[in-house]
Amino acid sequence: MKAYLGIDIGSISTKGVIINENNEILAYSYLWTEGNPLKAVKKVLKELEEKTKDQDLSILGVGTTGSARKLIGTMLHANSIKNEITAHAIGTLSRNKEVRTILEIGGQDSKIILLENGIVTDYAMNTLCAAGTGSFLSSQAKRLGLDVKDFGKIALTSTHPTTIAARCTVFAESDLVHKIQMGYDQKDIIAGLCYSVAANYLNNVAKGKKIKSPIIFQGGVSKNEGVKKAFEDLLQEKIITDPNGHLMGALGSAILAKQNPRKVPFSFTIIESNFETTGTECKGCPNHCEVVVVKQNGKKLDAWGNRCPKGAIFNN
Repeated sequence: MKAYLGIDIGSISTKGVIINENNEILAYSYLWTEGNPLKAVKKVLKELEEKTKDQDLSILGVGTTGSARKLIGTMLHANSIKNEITAHAIGTLSRNKEVRTILEIGGQDSKIILLENGIVTDYAMNTLCAAGTGSFLSSQAKRLGLDVKDFGKIALTSTHPTTIAARCTVFAESDLVHKIQMGYDQKDIIAGLCYSVAANYLNNVAKGKKIKSPIIFQGGVSKNEGVKKAFEDLLQEKIITDPNGHLMGALGSAILAKQNPRKVPFSFTIIESNFETTGTECKGCPNHCEVVVVKQNGKKLDAWGNRCPKGAIFNN
């Protein structure tokens, strides 16, 4: 059976999917990156291999996206390396062709994508502030001694969400501590945090954007029912979620990899290879470019970062 592999490698999590010709997900993996994208991808591949070992698959395309897409694309000899906006849009449209707004919140990144007739017309991503991301909710869950996975259910039990400052992480944390000390009910504080995340997103990432329905909410935070409800209340619109919403980037990457199939099928034996990256500074000119060199079993695969021909030596 013809199949295609998509990898979405982010700063917090790494996602991988294998799809068939009809874009159906045959297997998926979702693991923490833990600051080591090369190791994380090997773990994802190992899990995907195990889940598909009884299927006669011929993987004819490999696509990567995410913050480390170039590094992992080089590692896997990918035939498609695309940015997150393109990958998420393609993945989402394969599931819902009518969607016009994508709200996506991950561990550290968040984005909004606007579409018209299946074409991306505008987008925006978060800046340095992490107040509207999953890492913010995780840190507050630890402060409250709770599992962040329980936040959504607890938030839905609140009838009077506490107002939490949504301007930035520092202000939100300070306000949270203040509300705890004042004696606010925990469920109201948790609901307030969910509203804080949604409000921060709308006031920053989505600022100036015309949000139109159908609206779909994606990313790891979309699993939080409290944040979904907060978006619905603030926007006064129905918000769609997908059980595989956290995999849309990987799904889109796999679909994009179908457009230019490989002549030689992908092999999971690449897991056994030793990959290493080294950073160096080019002294060829006053730019002093930071160059990254990627090696597989000691053999140079690729290098990037140089901005003039004098740095081409790193590619040889």
